Amino acid sequence: MSGWSPAAFGLPDDVPVTELGGTLLPGLVDCHVHLVASGAFPGTRGSLEWAGTADRAAVDEVVAHSLRAQVAAGVTTVRDLGDAGYRVLAHRGREAEGLPRVLAAGPPITVPLGHCWFLGGDIDPDDPAALHRAVADRVERGVDLVKVMASGGFLTPGSDHLGAQFDLAPMRHMVGAAHRAGLRVVAHTHSVAGAEVAVEAGVDGLEHFTCMAEGGTDPPANLLARVAASGATVCPTLGNDPSRFPAMSAMPPHVREMLERIGITDRDEHFARVAANSLRLREHGIRVVSGLDAGAMPAKPHGHLWRSVTELVHGGWPADEALATATSVAAEDCGIDTGRLAAGRLADLLVVDGDLADDLAALSRPLAVWVGGLAVELSRP
Repeated sequence: MSGWSPAAFGLPDDVPVTELGGTLLPGLVDCHVHLVASGAFPGTRGSLEWAGTADRAAVDEVVAHSLRAQVAAGVTTVRDLGDAGYRVLAHRGREAEGLPRVLAAGPPITVPLGHCWFLGGDIDPDDPAALHRAVADRVERGVDLVKVMASGGFLTPGSDHLGAQFDLAPMRHMVGAAHRAGLRVVAHTHSVAGAEVAVEAGVDGLEHFTCMAEGGTDPPANLLARVAASGATVCPTLGNDPSRFPAMSAMPPHVREMLERIGITDRDEHFARVAANSLRLREHGIRVVSGLDAGAMPAKPHGHLWRSVTELVHGGWPADEALATATSVAAEDCGIDTGRLAAGRLADLLVVDGDLADDLAALSRPLAVWVGGLAVELSRP
């Protein structure tokens, strides 16, 4: 793998040295997580639905547990794209405790009964005052970015999976207000229609970018060209633990019905298609970052970002470029001074058991983690 070489530096005698076999690399950056959820089934303790009504102490307990799981897997920065009650903001700045640094968007902005309305971010899309308040509230709270639900989602029965939740005018209103406040905007986009509105409105990032439409999930060439020209980043939220993913027959009826409408009858074939679609992003020169959507469902547990990286490789990406989506490229997209092994950078470091040039799955075997130079004590089975 290009860019990797043995270390050979002369150090002063009083500098402590840790010797480990394996590969040293920057700490990983997960660009799409939900810390208020542990990946439980919808409606149960630890799920996103539960977080919308749970008391603060219970939610904080889940957030702390999620952060510990992330750092134990070598993830030293997380970007939270949907909490309840802005609780994740209270967990920023815990690097001195050996926990990941946190960027947080607060509750995602959505429409009444729209995707993730239960997190408390639903507004009337036809009320300019409501649109203004939604962004202003987040600015006053001190969020790091703004998340808008441009389309429906699988976790919310009745939401519009194939349409756009916001028309162009309200989306532009929110994007403009956020940009004037110095905040980036990322949009949840499962549908082609939602992605088209988001790109036209000038969002900075597209989450999922599944490109769902009647009969398929193939990204239209003209949409890919527009995304490339806009400079927006795409986080395809690839990867899942297949042992925790239900068979098609066991999925909720509304999910099965939607999958059938877009021509998906085999989950593994669908995952392979989505991974292959990610290669089209690369071919169009679109910036891609990795994020698992950790916490959103049982198949996406915290600390499994490595699955996003390996899915890119399965889709045809070179291994070093896939790894960069979770290190250097991800750090740049988040605006943080990590992601590279270089003098002057924050010392977020990870050592994994194996040679990543030959075995990218070594990312799932962390040996040591440092957050800002502080060694993290990893629990062992």
